[in-house]
Amino acid sequence: MRTITRLGVAAVALLGVAACDRVVEPVIEAPANLTYMLEPSGDPEAPAGLILSWDPVLNARLAVYRVYSRGQDGAEYDLRGETTSTTFHDAGVPDLDYYVVAVDRDGNEGAPSEAVRVDERLRLPNPAWVRSITLDGAIHLYWSDNPFQSTPDGFKQYRVYSASYTIGDPECGQVWTLEGTTVSPEFLASALTNGVSRCFSISAESLEGWESLWSEVIADTPRPDARNVLIFPFQADPDQSGFRFFQDANGDGKAGALELGIVAAGDNPNVDFWVDRDVSGDLWISPVRAGTEVALYGTAPVADLTSIDVAPVGGYARSAIQAVPGYGYVFRMSGGDGFARFGALRVTHASSQYVIFDWSYQTDPGNPELAVRGGLPAFEGIVVRPGR
Repeated sequence: MRTITRLGVAAVALLGVAACDRVVEPVIEAPANLTYMLEPSGDPEAPAGLILSWDPVLNARLAVYRVYSRGQDGAEYDLRGETTSTTFHDAGVPDLDYYVVAVDRDGNEGAPSEAVRVDERLRLPNPAWVRSITLDGAIHLYWSDNPFQSTPDGFKQYRVYSASYTIGDPECGQVWTLEGTTVSPEFLASALTNGVSRCFSISAESLEGWESLWSEVIADTPRPDARNVLIFPFQADPDQSGFRFFQDANGDGKAGALELGIVAAGDNPNVDFWVDRDVSGDLWISPVRAGTEVALYGTAPVADLTSIDVAPVGGYARSAIQAVPGYGYVFRMSGGDGFARFGALRVTHASSQYVIFDWSYQTDPGNPELAVRGGLPAFEGIVVRPGR
């Protein structure tokens, strides 16, 4: 009896050890906080890819993560790939839903993470309008901030695209490039070549990387300018009373720095205009060179030279026009090749002894873009008098 009893105790002990050997370790934890970020491509309907991110599973038994996805609601999930990182890059147009599981060293999958849906309804509206200001070697772009205003908490940034532009066609080139990104509704496209036109369009990007449809496409052309040019009436200093916007001294057809904004003698027949003084001490701008005409820009003073954006279609004359501080003037000049050239100036100061002005000149043949308000009609007014 005692022997049997001892054997029974031993058997129970052995069974206990065996039971301990068969204890199943806990399933590895599910990854938490799964999110995604799209990679914009410029085509709102076809992102370049997607990056998934999640919190690390802090378990010594972790081997890899597996990523599953499906292309449509209700479909079966398929294995997309494995990674030892807490991010996963899925190139190309992404699927609809994704989830991630952690896998232990024995190949056992843990519980799945919460699934994320790549929801295109998070896409922002496109900017409602876009405008530009023509500058020297640059274009200042600004646009409606309605994408940010529609969803402030979901807005990430704006994307600015550009392409070549042929004013004679007119149409944009086929190759668009990303000029840059900005969180504000404005952008300076710089390091541009004067006289070479560019197309521009803007999209809005959400925090998830969804890119909106593009804004309208606009075209603009940078041009040279200068500030605070001083010249004198002919009666005060005849040698510095004339001005030429551009003179192609070397005949290469390009606007070199020394060929722009030339102050010369007022009686030189090759200047675009000269400054005259009447008996009352008022100063007058008089066209000189054959084919040069002038028009007053608008009916009121302009805030800045850049306010003179697009040259008027008509209203030009060879009549002299009074130099009045704050007003803008547009010149239409012969280019000798069948295409007009356009220049602009804004008078900042005028006295009986001298005049100070800012000027701009469009080097692109036939292009009327001078700098935000385009299409203002020319105004002849009462300050026009016959030229000499």
